[in-house]
Parts: sequence; C-alpha cells; structure tokens
Amino acid sequence: MVFGGWFVAMNESSRGTAMSGRSLTQTEAEGRASLLTVERCDVAVDLTGLMTGSRVRCESTITFTCHRPGAGTFADCAAAVESATLNGVVVASPVEGRITLTDLAELNVLTVASVAECSADARGVHKAVDPADGETYFYTDFTPDYARYVWACFDQPDLKAPWAFTVTAPAGWQVLSNSGDPKIEDLGSVRRWTFPPTPPLATYNTVINAGPYYELRRRGAGHDLGLFARRSLAPILDRDAEELFTLTTQGLEFFADKFGMPFPQHKYDQVFTPEYPGAMENFGCVTWMDWFLRRSTPTRAEWDIFARYLLHELAHMWFGNIVTMRWWDDLWLNEAFAEFASNWAAVSVTTYTDAWTAHLAGEKLKAYFMDQGPATHPIRQQVRDVAEAEATFDAITYPKGASVLHQLMTYVGEANFSQGLTNYFAMHAWGNTTLQDLIDAVADASGRDLNQWRAGWLESAGTDRLTLSHDGDGFALIAQGAGGRLRRHVLAVGAYERSGDRLARTALVEVEVAGERTRIDLPAGADLYLVNDEDLTFASTRPDTATRDTFFRNAARLPTATARGVAVTTAWDMLINGEATAAEAVQCLTGVLAVETSASVVEPYLNLAVEAADLWSPESERDELLRTVAAVCRSLSGVGAYRKAALRGFARTAAEPEEVAWLQTEAGEDIDLQWRALVRKAQLGSPTAAEAHALLDRDPDPEAWVTRLQVSAATPDAAEKETVWQTLVTDRAVPLAFVHSVATLFWSAGQDDMLRPYGEAYLDLLPTVDRGGSIPATVFTRSLFPLFGIDLTFVERAEDLAAQAVPVVRTNLLDRADRMRRILHSRG
Repeated sequence: MVFGGWFVAMNESSRGTAMSGRSLTQTEAEGRASLLTVERCDVAVDLTGLMTGSRVRCESTITFTCHRPGAGTFADCAAAVESATLNGVVVASPVEGRITLTDLAELNVLTVASVAECSADARGVHKAVDPADGETYFYTDFTPDYARYVWACFDQPDLKAPWAFTVTAPAGWQVLSNSGDPKIEDLGSVRRWTFPPTPPLATYNTVINAGPYYELRRRGAGHDLGLFARRSLAPILDRDAEELFTLTTQGLEFFADKFGMPFPQHKYDQVFTPEYPGAMENFGCVTWMDWFLRRSTPTRAEWDIFARYLLHELAHMWFGNIVTMRWWDDLWLNEAFAEFASNWAAVSVTTYTDAWTAHLAGEKLKAYFMDQGPATHPIRQQVRDVAEAEATFDAITYPKGASVLHQLMTYVGEANFSQGLTNYFAMHAWGNTTLQDLIDAVADASGRDLNQWRAGWLESAGTDRLTLSHDGDGFALIAQGAGGRLRRHVLAVGAYERSGDRLARTALVEVEVAGERTRIDLPAGADLYLVNDEDLTFASTRPDTATRDTFFRNAARLPTATARGVAVTTAWDMLINGEATAAEAVQCLTGVLAVETSASVVEPYLNLAVEAADLWSPESERDELLRTVAAVCRSLSGVGAYRKAALRGFARTAAEPEEVAWLQTEAGEDIDLQWRALVRKAQLGSPTAAEAHALLDRDPDPEAWVTRLQVSAATPDAAEKETVWQTLVTDRAVPLAFVHSVATLFWSAGQDDMLRPYGEAYLDLLPTVDRGGSIPATVFTRSLFPLFGIDLTFVERAEDLAAQAVPVVRTNLLDRADRMRRILHSRG
C-alpha cells in the first residue's frame, strides 16, 4: 500500500507533522533484524483527549541492543512526533515515517513522544461514537504495519519483544490490552491502567481497546474468559454469551491437545467494538467488529461461520502470536493454518460438525474462482515489501491454504500431522519461523519427504483439473496441471447407484494422482461417479462426458451433505468456466436444497442459487429462474430449522407485490425480515417511504439507518441513487461491515440505464480508493464494482487501470473484472 498523501494535521505546538510512511522492504527488514535485538517496549498512551477531540498522545520507549556498536539504522514512526531522543540525545524528526538512528551503542534507549489523530481515514487508531447513546469507544488495529502510525517502534514481525502498556483514560472507561490483571489507579476524572509486560510479541499483535464496555466473564479450560460489547448491545451479548464461552472453551482444549501446548496466559478476552474492520488475533485480547453480534437471532449458517471465525482467531494465539512468521512471504503460516485449524476443531469438538462442508460451500468456492483467474498467486509468494503483503490477505492465502493443509493432513495422517505441530511449537515458541521449519517438523514426524509437496502446493499457482474418463479399458483420472505442472493429489472417487429415489454409494476408491493419467478401479454401470468424494483435495473436477447431463439432475440424490457439496462445487465451477449454464446451476442447487439436511449449508446454497439466477443468467431467463428459486424458498420456509434462511431467500426473489405482502405477514415481529421485504418492494418499484419511516422508528438497532439506506439503494429512482452514492462512497459514512450489503442493492438488476453513470464514477474513484488502509481498499474495490449497466469495454478499462493501482487495489480489481467478464459471457 502506498502511504503517500496521508497526512494528519497538527497544531503549531507540535514538533512535527504526521507523514506518509515508506513501505518497509524485505531487504531492509532482514538488515535491521540482523543488527538489533529488542529487549522491551514500554508505551504510555493518553486517551483522555478523546472525550472532546480525536487525538491520542503516546510516549514509546524502546530498549534494544545493537550487535555492531557504531552502526546505524532507523525506527518507524509515521505519527506526528513531538520529541525524540536516542540515549538522551535529541534526534531529528522522521522523514517518510522513519527516524534515523546513528552511532548506536551496544545497549540503547529510544524515547519518542507522538500524537495520532483518529480521523476517518487514519491508520492504526479509531474512535467510534455509538449512535444509540453517544458513548465513545477506541481501538487500535496494527495489521500489517500500522503501529508506526501511532507510536515509534520497529514495525516488522521478526523483531518481537515484551510490551508494557500504561494507559490513561476517562474514569468511566474499561481499558483492555494483551496482558490481563492491570494495576488501576484512580486519578480523579481519569484512571491509569498499568499492564504487566507481555511475552515476546510482534508489533502487529499488540492492542489497546477502551470505552465504557459491558463485560461478561466465565471460567473455561482453566482460563479466565471475557466478553465485551458496547453497552447498547448488552442484550445481544447476553443472548450469545453461552455459545461464545462454550466455543472458546472447546477451542482452547482442542488446540492445547493438538499443538502440545496450552494457551500460556490465564486471561483471554474477546472485544466486540463498533466500526472495527473485521477481526484481529491480538494476543490474549481478540478484537471483533460487533456486526458479528447479529441484531436478529442468528441462523445456523451464521452461527457456523461465527464459530469457525472464533476458532480461527483462537488458533492464531499459536499460529502468529506464539510462533510468528519471519517475513510476510510466510503470511500463509498464520492465515491458512488458522483457517484450517478452525475447521479441524469445529468438526472434532463442537456441534458444528459440517464445518468442512460449509467451508466448501462458501470460502473454498471463492478460492477456486480466484485461483483460476488473473489474480492467482502461489500460496507462498515473494513479498518484496509490506505494500505487497497487504494484497495477499485473500481467498488463496485463506481458504485455498486451508484446503491444501487439509490435503497435507490426509497425505501424512492426522496423528503424524499433530505430532509435527507439537514438535514445531516446542522448538519455536516465542520465536520466528519460515515455511521450511514447519515442513521439516511435519516431515520428521511422518517420515515422508515433503519438499516436492511443498513446491507443488505452496510455491506454484493455479488449480489442477481432474476429469474422470471411461473407455474400453476402464476408468482413469486425467490430470491437467495449472501451467502444465501437476501436483500430487490424494483423493477419492465414489460410485453411486439408484436406490429408490436416492443414490447409494457402492464404492469409494482412494487414489494417489501423480501423473497425467491414473488408472482407477471403479465398478462399471453406476448412475453417478463423484470425483473428489469426501472433498479431500483442492482441484477443479469434472464428471465423465457420458454422465455429464444426468450429473445435474442426480446431485440432489447423493446421500450426504459433503457428497452433495462436492457436486454443487463441480456445477458452480462449470458455470464460472462457461461449461454450464445458469439454468443448469440453478437446477442443481434447487434440487439439492429441496433435500438438504445440513442447516449449515442451506443458506449458502440459497445465496448461490440467487446469484446464479440474478447475476449469471441471460436477461430473458432471469425472472423465470428467480421464480424457481422463490418456489424452493417458499417450500423450505415450512421447515423450522430453515425458515429464516428460506424467507431471506424469498425476500430476494419475490416477483410480485402480492408475494412481498405474504412475506411481510410471515415475518411478523422479525424486524430484519421486514426490512428485507421492504428492500424487495423497493426493487419492484413500489412506494416504500412511509413504511420505511415507520419501521425505522420501531427498530432498536443502532445501525438501523444503514438498513433504511439499503431500501434507498434498491429503489429505481435517480435521486435516491445519488443520495446513496454520496453517503456510501463520497462521505464514506456507512460502517465498513455494511458497505457490501448497501452496494449490492445499489447495483440492482433491471436498472441499467440509471446505473450506467456510476460505472464511470467507480473508475474515477480507483486512484484514491486505498485511503484509510488495506481493508477499506479491499472492501470498496470489490463491493462497488458494477454489476449492471456495463459491458466488456468497461471491464477492459478497469483491467487497464489495475496496472496503475497500488497492489491491494490491483489484485482485487483484477479479480472483480475477471468475475464480471465471466458473468457477461454467461449472460450472453
């Protein structure tokens, strides 16, 4: 990410001004790490100015040794510096976010006083005001290298050190940080919180959360567990607390066993804070966007996702915090492993036993798409500087990486895999590692040489294609490697025969694919053959040509959720590659939905069915396919476990005002469903202003105004579109968690003429879309990409602009352009 152009205004009493920070290169990081050892970091933070203003004052004291006394280096600080001394001697103000340090002693102390501004586009710090009660909340967010925008530090992952925070805050606030049990001193209208030093942590794993939080605590797995939310969401936290405490306890016990190391701190807090952009695995104090506390009672699919996210962040306590990558080229060591481990834990010790199937229905499909497009890259790739690292937080690093690790566990066996991880943590706790360290640990435990596996799976891009072939000599799997290079796959192929109105598996053959053609001993005459049955590998799969057409009709007859999930994945992969029509994808999905038994995947499949009908179908077929999906939704609404998800699907597919009226009756007191019905009513061109006003008055949600904005976004009215664009894009007034939902409704089908000018506005936006950091850049680039009112010429222009964009924008823009190119082809 380019930091140029980001400035914080300071008053005249400041010594300097906040400045753009030059992106740290891998070469610079290696040089600095070879020169320095950081002994500790002491940071004093003053939050008292946030009650009436937006400034955070900090004093950072870094104690470090230099292995070559007399040498020089630099510290990172892109905040406004008021004073800076090295060993008691004043040093110059930062240039491009760097404080030059010369003539270093063997032992050094750098002290820097700085001021950070909590502006709308600030990096590293944020002040949020709850619209429900006017209370103020504050958080830090330092991924990947945003700590330098708040205080002075050595902002790279392999200069780990203990951190000791002292925070002065308004007396009515709670202050939370990595280490528990702070000493609290009352100083009149303020209080001082002094936290014990942390274990050695990377800069980006540290945190301060503060505000008048509502708190719940529970013992679990031998730990003191805390949950926090803004006061206005206390009833929702109360509603969800039992499940959150249970999942956290289950995860702590599972990971302690599988990693051979209990979580080493007795306190583990999770903080749900307003306007946070996602979730972050700060050691001992995870920060969440409080969008995860669903205002409407969560569906099973929403709980499934939340459970896996919670376990993902918990797994990071080991993968990322206790053991940290040396440089960002091994980001996957954090993210892919946390993603994999969350599914592993979910199916092993929680009630969310369909986690891998839900992963397949959601995240893995996104990875298949991205990995077959222009934004593909190896799971492990060269990262020359931190700006490039910001572009790698994507569907390849996360779900593809997780799927590949699932394949690795299949390849070496679960017991060997777990033993390798135990050895890895025992050897590298509180240090930094590279990919090879992990590979060596698993290879030693399993007795298998994994260097070829590593090169094929982690260091090459793209998705292999596995096609079942049947000729006079029997069955074979034909493998096509991405870029001509084949990976080694361990997978299974199932044979299914009709048994009444269902299919029964008559054979499951496991095979190791290591060449272009692999013989496989399958029984002849089956009604359906399923490649990658049990979903053991990551590959684009195809049925044999003889059963291609019956494949779509028979997918619903498969006996397990995982088998049906593999069939749905195959159908969707054929759609995005132009080998199946939207009608065939809808046929497959609605057939599966009619018989699905896993509540964890019903909602994801409904979303896919609506997407296929609404976005991928020719205009002449769209209404009929939407009616097909609507009929399934109406049928499923009679099943208690699926009712809410089905009614949500119906709210996106109802074709007539009379159907919307039926939905409003069915919704009853469910305000979330009432809003969804009103959105559909707006899309269909019916007046909604009076109903929206009345519903807004009834809705207790602090962000209900955003839901009202969704109704405006869906309305086919030029003035409404202009107002929404101003609020969403120009003012950036919509909380980041809701940007996608508003933007998707803005680009509603059937409004092409009205939307066409906003395609041009999107292209004009791209040069500045990265202001505020990598997460806003990702969200706005992806969510605002036009879905209607554009053609292939527009797509080509977007691709041309990608070449000039910063890495995080370029990657996401290419991915969205590729998606739209495929959608336009399917519509044609």
